[in-house]
Amino acid sequence: MKNWNKDYNQRLISIEEAVEHIKSHDDIIVGQCASEPQGLMSKIHLMKDRVEEVRVFSVLTLQPYDFYMKQEMKGHFELASWFHAPGSRKALKEGVGTVTYVPNMLHRAAIDRMQAKTPNIFFGTCTPPDSKGFVSLSLGITYEKDILEAAKLVVLEVNENLPRTYGDTHVHVNDVDFFVENHQEPPTLPVTEPNDTDQAIGNYVAELVEDGSTIQLGIGSIPNAAALALQGKKDLGVHTEMIVDSMVDLYEQGVITNKKKRLFKDKFVCTFAFGSHKLYQWLDDNMAVEFQRGSWVNDPSVVRRNSKMVSLNTCLMVDLTGQVASESIGTTQYSGTGGQTDTAVGAKEGYDGLGKSIIACHSTAKNGTVSTITPTLPEGTAVTLHRSNVDHIVTEYGIAYMRGRTVRERTQNLIAVAHPDFRRELTTQAQELGYL
Repeated sequence: MKNWNKDYNQRLISIEEAVEHIKSHDDIIVGQCASEPQGLMSKIHLMKDRVEEVRVFSVLTLQPYDFYMKQEMKGHFELASWFHAPGSRKALKEGVGTVTYVPNMLHRAAIDRMQAKTPNIFFGTCTPPDSKGFVSLSLGITYEKDILEAAKLVVLEVNENLPRTYGDTHVHVNDVDFFVENHQEPPTLPVTEPNDTDQAIGNYVAELVEDGSTIQLGIGSIPNAAALALQGKKDLGVHTEMIVDSMVDLYEQGVITNKKKRLFKDKFVCTFAFGSHKLYQWLDDNMAVEFQRGSWVNDPSVVRRNSKMVSLNTCLMVDLTGQVASESIGTTQYSGTGGQTDTAVGAKEGYDGLGKSIIACHSTAKNGTVSTITPTLPEGTAVTLHRSNVDHIVTEYGIAYMRGRTVRERTQNLIAVAHPDFRRELTTQAQELGYL
């Protein structure tokens, strides 16, 4: 331990040297979102002529990297995505043949993958070592630390611009095989400003959030609008998969205090962070934020232990019985399951009976030409959240109460919050289906 500085320097190699360790048939798992090792991933394709059937497992890949975007990579590399992003969607649409999807629940992503096959390589990111030889995995340990501990080879991309975070984020130099250095600005997520429709939804969501609630918010304009609408609440707490800028704003306004929490009182709990530079600066050396593994944070049996737990997620569409589709339309995979089911189930099963599972969406899509509330889901559509695990569906037209309701009541409530242009047609289709 005393010679960690020497050990670090001995393990420091170039990015090009690091990717040379990739062998045919390897499974490589990389850090997600702001923890994505962009230097390493940008060089994976260089091994094309030396390897075959290498799979790279990722979440929300931030860049259209050559190893999966180019046709000539087929047979050499495949991106196995837990959650699609613009690049992987584009590759799928163009039929490049280098992208596939991995069905999963976030809290089981690591353990399920390791049971399928032990990962050969983990590529992640970290801060430089501290005075004791520990690096911080910084902005995410959703599955990263579990995989790091199981992988046969571990390479971390050191970035001095990453914040040092607390919780289960620390790894000693001696537990890493190689380091590469890439001191770039961390990836950021632009703040999506809510429009009037988003804010109407956010206002309805806020009606469902009691003072002292513990909240989980997703990403996008609707959760941002909900955060704005929560400004009058008191003593909210956070137990969330992802920590975002709007939570910091609520904390600085005194809305989030974490004082009424049952788990990790006085602290934010998250498994990863993705947002602005302001967010990253706020997280740096901030002991009020506890990063823990996704296998714990998102476990429904853990989520349910929070007081007045509220899970807010968004979706693509919902049918008249309450089945929620958030990841695919028909057989076209758009994104992924992520942690939606984890947190929704946990909130609904809250120990105090006061938890709430909320799904929010605009009432229409494609410039108002399509209703997001549909009689049935299109053939092949994945059901992300079972209808029994939905308490409330919220659109800009109000709140559809679902918990304990019959199919007839659910149908009536959902038609009432559908866009007025589609309500008559939905009523006719519901009658034909025998729902009304």
